[in-house]
Amino acid sequence: MTGLVPYEQLATGDPLARALRVAGLDRLATVMSLGAVIAVTAVLLVFQLGQPRILYAMARDGLLPPAFGRVHGRFRTPALGTILTGTFVGLMPTFITQDQALELTNIGTLFAFLLVALGVIALRVRDPDRPRPFRCPGYPVTPVLACVACVALMAGLPATNWWRFAVWLAVGLVIYARYGAKRSKLAQVNLVESSPSSQRHPE
Repeated sequence: MTGLVPYEQLATGDPLARALRVAGLDRLATVMSLGAVIAVTAVLLVFQLGQPRILYAMARDGLLPPAFGRVHGRFRTPALGTILTGTFVGLMPTFITQDQALELTNIGTLFAFLLVALGVIALRVRDPDRPRPFRCPGYPVTPVLACVACVALMAGLPATNWWRFAVWLAVGLVIYARYGAKRSKLAQVNLVESSPSSQRHPE
């Protein structure tokens, strides 16, 4: 694309189609635009299917109310999570622009990757004997480089995006602190293991 058009002109929603039109390939640009619409729709559909199931798994682990863990009697899908996710995604374009949505997606994805890389390091230190069917290649260099790359990319995002991300993260932490931290299955297991009755030894 940069061989057809100066890169400054590619900051659009359809850079490939724009480059093809500048080259005089209007029909091919139309085909590519149609393909882009189909691809974006498919990706959004996958997200729409995936997010309710994430909420379902979190509810199953006690991090969200049980209502998110119930499945529809007929369709056998997490109905509440599906409805709320669809409503949220449908309403958000009313309040944020396309650029803001892309920036939030970028910082959210990078932060998730950062947590995964940190989690690899933390588990190796705190639970070195855990069974690992898959081991991170090049440890500890690989997760450290992943952390550095994620932080560097996040640092290049606008300050306003950081504020939006901070608010969104704060909402999640409040939900976890007020509900999930006490009701999660892991917390219940730790509570049972730390109770005096579980620490008594048979005589």
